[in-house]
Amino acid sequence: MSFTNLRTTQVAFLEKHLRGTNVSMSAAQARETYGIQNLRARITELRQIGLRVRKSVNTKGRTAYAVSRRDVFGDQFRLLQA
Repeated sequence: MSFTNLRTTQVAFLEKHLRGTNVSMSAAQARETYGIQNLRARITELRQIGLRVRKSVNTKGRTAYAVSRRDVFGDQFRLLQA
């Protein structure tokens, strides 16, 4: 799946896919599965719009990111419309 034909931005997709689902994603997974070349930049954008992002190390020793259900203000509503 690549983002060349989709009508949503990568940041909106990541918010919908990761927020509150207890799923984490590494840069390699994002690149191979969804065609997101620079996951770290997209995660920075999620932080800038006010989401809580958790960073951990997965079983392969790579950094993985997960997004909390609540934003930095404690709200649960979606910030971006997909």
